[in-house]
Amino acid sequence: MTKKTAPQQANASPLALVARDLGAVEAAVRVIGGKWKIMILFHLHGGPLRFSELSRRMPLVSKQSLTVQLRELERDCVIKRSIFPEVPPRVEYGLTKIGTEISPLMPLLMKWGYEILRIRG
Repeated sequence: MTKKTAPQQANASPLALVARDLGAVEAAVRVIGGKWKIMILFHLHGGPLRFSELSRRMPLVSKQSLTVQLRELERDCVIKRSIFPEVPPRVEYGLTKIGTEISPLMPLLMKWGYEILRIRG
């Protein structure tokens, strides 16, 4: 497969550009589309947290579901798990470089959420 140069992309059909954009959106949704993943990212947006603190901030999520979602986000390189050599061991979750790239969207998502709440009454 050859890589398209800028002029080739500029001449691409609108349908091809839409397909490319949809592919990018689909890739993003695959990574953050889990039931609790956006909430996890929202809480980690403020800085690294221990599992127990995340669990306290998300009382509707079972520990098992939280663990699964954290593992998937770690697998997808959106968050990192740091283990500190202490007794007992301390584990913190934080955003990776690519994970921090979603942070600017959090205020927009909150604004959108407030608008939805307003409309619903």
